[in-house]
Amino acid sequence: MNNKIAEAREFMKLNGLDFLLVNSTNECLVEYNELDENSRYALTGFTGSTGDAILSKDKLYLFVDGRYHIQADNEVDKNIVTVVKLQTGQNFIDEFAKVLDNDSTLGIFSRKNSLARFEKLVQASSAKNIKIIFLKEDPFSKLKREPVLGLKKISKTLTGKSIESKLEKILSEIPEDSAILVTNLEDVSYLFNSRDFSKQYSSKIIAKAFISHKKVLLFTPDKAEQFEKYIKSFDGEIYIDKSTISLYDYELIKDKAKFFYTNPIAKMRSVKTQEELDHYSKCFQMTDKTMYAIRNYIENGENLSEYDIAKKLEEYIYEYGAKSLSFKSIVAIDQNSALAHYSKTDKDVILKDGGLVLIDCGAYYDGGLATDITRVFVKGQPNELQIKVYTTVLKMFLAAYNYELTKETSGYEIDELARKIENENKVEGFEFNHGLGHGIGISVHEYPPNLSKNELAKVKIEDNMCFTIEPGLYCAKHFGVRLENSCFRQYGVINSFTNMCFEKKLINFNMLSSKEKEQLKEFRVL
Repeated sequence: MNNKIAEAREFMKLNGLDFLLVNSTNECLVEYNELDENSRYALTGFTGSTGDAILSKDKLYLFVDGRYHIQADNEVDKNIVTVVKLQTGQNFIDEFAKVLDNDSTLGIFSRKNSLARFEKLVQASSAKNIKIIFLKEDPFSKLKREPVLGLKKISKTLTGKSIESKLEKILSEIPEDSAILVTNLEDVSYLFNSRDFSKQYSSKIIAKAFISHKKVLLFTPDKAEQFEKYIKSFDGEIYIDKSTISLYDYELIKDKAKFFYTNPIAKMRSVKTQEELDHYSKCFQMTDKTMYAIRNYIENGENLSEYDIAKKLEEYIYEYGAKSLSFKSIVAIDQNSALAHYSKTDKDVILKDGGLVLIDCGAYYDGGLATDITRVFVKGQPNELQIKVYTTVLKMFLAAYNYELTKETSGYEIDELARKIENENKVEGFEFNHGLGHGIGISVHEYPPNLSKNELAKVKIEDNMCFTIEPGLYCAKHFGVRLENSCFRQYGVINSFTNMCFEKKLINFNMLSSKEKEQLKEFRVL
């Protein structure tokens, strides 16, 4: 790692930079990026899925949200890396701007940052007179430009809409002589009813789409030169989404670019068809069966390690029909469960009598939609603290799940209610340090909707939108508890895809109101 940092500083010197933004994503701007494409990992050693770094001539800052505070401390060399821990409601751009010096020069990789992010950077750092330089290539990660190998068409019986009907809908949003450039992988996969199950943690195809009233073209990564040549030559306005187009692609067309106020493709795919909801229900039946099977395995097994449980969990996932995992499963015993996105499965960490294990998993099935569930189990009999924390998290879940929706309700208000319940039932030393939930679909984290204290959560949740509700409480000295159901709004109420039971032995029913006890009857309690 020290060699990489030295190389990076030499790179900065050659390019006349005072600071360098080092990203976790690849040029497709994906969330779950392979580590050999992750420059931030190469420089810091931090393996989390999100979180970027800032390198200066004498410092290296790593910015992480609440899910990764403990993990970052555990993984980085603190003599080299300063971990900046973002609190709930804080955003990276504002905090990052604080470490930049006045009148300095910042380098950013144009393929790894969106236009929207760049504009926020400019706004956040404008008072400091920062000069931003675009860098075309990132020398600290591998670049993969391979053709799509495992492309599979998804039947209309699962999607509810044909490719033609989707294209017709979005083309109705633009004038006859213009076009749409689609660079977001979820959008492309959705529009063309296509998936690729050849890689773990994704069902997306890797391609960009150029859509006009005369032509519809797909460009895979091996066609990068043809893509650039074509969009440069197009004589007309090109509609784009600022939040998903890279700076590099924007620079190719910026004189012709028109901006969508709201991305019509993201909006369309966020509101699921009845066929998608029906299919999703069947997928979650398989996820529930997987979780129930691992519950029995834990209950009946002895001297099980995190590795043992994770290995058996994956066996069950595929046994119940999965095509691939939707993200790397989390199996975290005792103190490791306090790391919201714990990423290891340790052969030496054993679940002992009275020990707690948190399991967060999900999978892709035939339709290429991601499932997501989290449950917590105790081997043998729980202690009072485990019961208190579990019951508190359950109360937070029930409050959010039973939120009285209106047509204008957003995830911001639902998140607020869960935090109110947490504050009213405060458990000393435990924190709820992440958002309440996220949209689900082709990716396990999608937007819209969002349930959090973030401004982006102030978008109303519409009927047929799908999302998680996953409150959690964590304490590094003890453990963490997170309970996650995947849900959808329909006919003005929240419904749960997830039917996996809650743990009776971990619930203090004296802490529940009569109303909460009645609400709990909707779910199995075993």
